[in-house]
Amino acid sequence: MTHPHPEIRADVIVLGAGIVGVSAALHLQMRGRNVVMMDRRGVGEETSHGNAGLIERSSVIPYGFPRDLWTVLAYALNGSADVRSDWRFLPRILPWLWQFWRESAPGSLQKAAADMLPLIERSVAEHELLMTEAGLLEELRRTGWIEAFRSPKSLDQAAKNAAALEPYGLHFDILDGKALRQREPHTSETLIGGIHWRDPATVPDPGGLVKGYADLFLRRGGRFVHGEARTLQHDGIEWTVRSRDGLVRAHNVVIALGPWSDTVLRPLGYRVPLAVKRGYHVHFRPRADAVLHHPVVDVDGGFLLAPMTRGIRLTTGVEFAHRDSVPTPLQLDRTEPLAREIFPLEERIDPRPWMGARPCLPDMRPIIGAAPRHKGLWCAFGHAHHGLTLGPVTGRLLAEMMTGRETFTDPRPYSIERFAA
Repeated sequence: MTHPHPEIRADVIVLGAGIVGVSAALHLQMRGRNVVMMDRRGVGEETSHGNAGLIERSSVIPYGFPRDLWTVLAYALNGSADVRSDWRFLPRILPWLWQFWRESAPGSLQKAAADMLPLIERSVAEHELLMTEAGLLEELRRTGWIEAFRSPKSLDQAAKNAAALEPYGLHFDILDGKALRQREPHTSETLIGGIHWRDPATVPDPGGLVKGYADLFLRRGGRFVHGEARTLQHDGIEWTVRSRDGLVRAHNVVIALGPWSDTVLRPLGYRVPLAVKRGYHVHFRPRADAVLHHPVVDVDGGFLLAPMTRGIRLTTGVEFAHRDSVPTPLQLDRTEPLAREIFPLEERIDPRPWMGARPCLPDMRPIIGAAPRHKGLWCAFGHAHHGLTLGPVTGRLLAEMMTGRETFTDPRPYSIERFAA
């Protein structure tokens, strides 16, 4: 005879166990809330697993849509390794791209940068707090990352762009070829120079870091269950969601489902312009005694190499395609020969490439805060390229809002009400 699972009661249900969901759960727990976290998979196994490991303190200007016609044409015709589009999908995403292009106008981009700065400038410190609590501080590498170039023209333009960031107080070094080789002795002379951004930090296993934060949450009495977020319902008083361990009930629920957040919000009547930028990675063994000390972005090549626990991770730029369509890792195949030109790589370690989807909103700000038409419905998603960077600081801001504390910054720029009527 089988017995039904008992109901699970909590103060808050957090839907999504990526870096944002785990960080929100931890910060709510720190403020005295009983939290149940739910995901259909394990902790940190979707988008949070496959990034470049950067806590990107130097990215004070959001990644906007290019304003240069030739760059746009190269992207549209799949002539650039760092951006690829599935032409069959383009008609569906064109309205979103048009909005993204409009929001990337110089004035709008500066406003987005100002709105994002309070989150970006606290990104490393908020990770340090959680890593200290979790006993993971030795995982934090305070060495920054290197933006490298193949052509003097590209380097000169990047140096001018970097100089324009002087008001933000960032620390960086302009490197010629010799200085670059001093910091990365095993890179080839194909790279003629670079910029070493020294404020960011990196981690060698982002998915492992998220699991480490979740372990802290569990040690402190939190609970993780498997379940399908689309079973979320509201009876006018409480939120319920079905899990393998039974029905979970709480007065508050957090939607932290990354690129799947709209699948839960849409049935509740919220329309948000959420798109995805898909990305891929694969690991290689370094040849012989070759060592990579920093993540290195080959700007002209359109890829990034990062030293990870598993090996040297090659990550791609952006693929515009449907979130759930079959993986098409053409960018990896295209950039692997270029990666071998700049660093000695052996064979691939992974049997197949990894693919993830970055959740993106066209105004380059995440959604953090309360949904207007449902009591106890909260959102934390849409961090684009900076999910790992902004997970802990997002968790802090959301927890301050949910517990009625004074927030460290004005949360209005991240409100869902800018999209949802």
